[in-house]
Amino acid sequence: MKAAVIAAPKAPWEIREIPTPRPGPGEVLVRVRACGVCHNDIWTGEGVFPFPAFSPAVIGHEAAGEVAEVGPGVSSRQVGDRVGTTWVQETCGRCEYCRRNLPLTGQSGIHCAASVMTGLNVQGGHAEYVCVTAASTVLLPDGLDYAAAAPVLCAGYTSWSALRAAEPGPHERVAVLGIGGLGHMAVQFSRACGFDTVAVTSSPDKHELARELGAGTVVSDGAGLRAAGGADVILVTGISYRAATDALQGLRPGGRMVLATIDPNSAFTIEPTAPFWSLRQQVIGATHNGLEYLTEALDMVGRGAVTPVYEVFSKEDVAEAVARTAAGEVRFRAVVAY
Repeated sequence: MKAAVIAAPKAPWEIREIPTPRPGPGEVLVRVRACGVCHNDIWTGEGVFPFPAFSPAVIGHEAAGEVAEVGPGVSSRQVGDRVGTTWVQETCGRCEYCRRNLPLTGQSGIHCAASVMTGLNVQGGHAEYVCVTAASTVLLPDGLDYAAAAPVLCAGYTSWSALRAAEPGPHERVAVLGIGGLGHMAVQFSRACGFDTVAVTSSPDKHELARELGAGTVVSDGAGLRAAGGADVILVTGISYRAATDALQGLRPGGRMVLATIDPNSAFTIEPTAPFWSLRQQVIGATHNGLEYLTEALDMVGRGAVTPVYEVFSKEDVAEAVARTAAGEVRFRAVVAY
């Protein structure tokens, strides 16, 4: 099969011929039709996060396609099923974290002593085929294009989980910080739920597009958010924790800020003199919070309530897709067709 291989940290992604995997017990082999490029993929390829120890290094965790083969013991999936794959496939079931018997989420992947994570410690989805545990896949809505589904499998999953984690009330206002791969869907999720939605972006060229996506108000920073009346919920979907710290000034009393992304370069801080405690505000972490949330997100996209914005690249142009994503030149998700 053909796959996007990274020979070493910071090396370019190259299409190479490598052996096609075979599904083991509890696994399915997926014929990948489309796989999104997540910023975490780029950081992994650059060695900002631990570079994969398996060889050849094939990463990616937004793969959508159809089941080509089922492994021994699999009854929940059949050949031909249209499925999406996820970041965390399974946990060890025996470590101190696993003994708590919590649902399979992004938290599981980070805290289990021996979790199986697509594209991080096992082969990822930037290939013509990928093997994953059947239990970690989700069925795609009928009629949903693979390329449209791919961005939902991480970016959409994350942004919807963040909104759900904030538990906004019907009278509350939601602000989305960062209008990119996650944020452009977060704005749509919020608007589809009927919330007064504010987009916060420092990019003037995104202001009109944010309004088209459903934002009733668009501001440039925390001061602008405060001047516009603030928000009860701020979803941090960009990768700058400095911007998140700045946005706190626009969080209303009793408000919740949800950190849904990773910033490997700067820290989120609360100034010593800030009245955070007296305002009874909260900072909540959110990641992939359970496959039921991914199903909800996919269903909203499937019925047209939310529309991912993406650019499709051929597998031969995967290096260009990665470079343009790293430079912030893609609106809003690069999807590679395999």
